[in-house]
Amino acid sequence: MDWQALPPLTALRAFSALAETGSTAAAGARLNVSHAAISQQVRQLETHMGVALVDRSGRQTRLTAEGRDLADALALGFGAIARAVEALTGADAARPLQISTTPSFAAHWLMPCLSEFRQAHPQVDLMIDPTPRLVGMEPGGIDIAIRYGTGDWPGLDAELLFRSPIVAVAAPGLVADKRVACPDDLADLPWLQEFGTTESSDWLRRRGVTRERAGGLVQVPGNLLLDGLRNGQGVAVTVREWVRQDITSGRLRLLFEDETEAGYHIVTRPGVLRPPARAFVTWLRRQARRTVPRNQLPATGGDAK
Repeated sequence: MDWQALPPLTALRAFSALAETGSTAAAGARLNVSHAAISQQVRQLETHMGVALVDRSGRQTRLTAEGRDLADALALGFGAIARAVEALTGADAARPLQISTTPSFAAHWLMPCLSEFRQAHPQVDLMIDPTPRLVGMEPGGIDIAIRYGTGDWPGLDAELLFRSPIVAVAAPGLVADKRVACPDDLADLPWLQEFGTTESSDWLRRRGVTRERAGGLVQVPGNLLLDGLRNGQGVAVTVREWVRQDITSGRLRLLFEDETEAGYHIVTRPGVLRPPARAFVTWLRRQARRTVPRNQLPATGGDAK
């Protein structure tokens, strides 16, 4: 890397503060300099780079497209630096380890085995946020997110924990006398869906089912979805891993299964993980190898990150 070609660090920091706060006055207050100094640093940065970073045509401070790109890159870069310093100095060692995950993952996989991590690492305080929302991962906030998908979350590192396709299932008694040859045949049945998601609606729409569900829809917390399924209260779209044993035992009937490589991923911000987070990631990998069928695990993987 040609370090001499990079703009001065003070100018980059001034622009980053301007992008984060939205005004030269607020940026100056954050960096303990005058707003005029912020304006001067930003103009010097534009001169150095040869592009306009701020649109000054209006009364409010707005970034140009190039300015937004640079602001995003600086947020990642300065964030990585801050996390590395914290990890190396132990500045945030006392902060609880914050985990974001879906309610279903928390109820069916994480909580049943979490006591093993607690016994091995009693000094680590945990904060688990079970939510269907994709929570932002800012420095000082969520350390690790467990997300379902194909691993494509821009600006974040994603490591496959285990694969598990999406399936449509129901209790045998609910569909015993009904011909189910295509997804459209399910529109007359009652449906269950995890609260805060649109999984069943999205699944039906992707398969060309546009008519209203005559049987209605009940939304329930993720930890209650399986109880409703087993009791015959509706059809549901869920991750196969959560109903694998129910399908094998005959408690639930597999109606449709997606052919996909999607699965649960360990998602973190780029950069060095602080020690509690590294320990938790290592434990997640080991638990997956112990509890998930081998064909659903990633082909290779290590115990450290």
